Amino acid sequence: MRALAAFALLLGALSAVPAWAGWHDDVQSAKLVGEGDFSVFGFRLYRAQMWSEHAPVDYDGRFALHIVYVRSIRRERLADTGIGEITRIAGAPIPEETLARWRADMLQAFVDVVPGDQLSAVYLPDKGVRFYAGERMTGEFDDPAFARAFFGIWLDPATRAPALRKQLLGTAQ
Repeated sequence: MRALAAFALLLGALSAVPAWAGWHDDVQSAKLVGEGDFSVFGFRLYRAQMWSEHAPVDYDGRFALHIVYVRSIRRERLADTGIGEITRIAGAPIPEETLARWRADMLQAFVDVVPGDQLSAVYLPDKGVRFYAGERMTGEFDDPAFARAFFGIWLDPATRAPALRKQLLGTAQ
């Protein structure tokens, strides 16, 4: 009898967990603004989606970048590539200690990915960024400069993927 009561209690607790959990909770009323694939030398690496409460996406509101990987990539490679792109896009030199802190933050938040894995990042205006692996939060960083630099990899006009940028922003023809 006790086991049945415990099972009923567990079932009730599980049904209270929303089906739309994790990063979705951070942008509850968001809609898919745009999506597209990112490829290098003809090899597709991932499919990216931009979720936002309004379009065009801007840094005044919350939005989420959701990526589904089609290739395996180690977290160190993700972080190093991210820092490289942030440095390339930056209008002015970024101090080495800042880049080292941002890389450490990425290494904390990122995981090794294999095909089918999903990583998401939610922009928190005037606050920072929250990262997810699947639906599990892996890091939150209260650093608006880091957040803008990170999302600039995809959203800055100097991105390496201008066609993907237009797709994510919903402005592709």
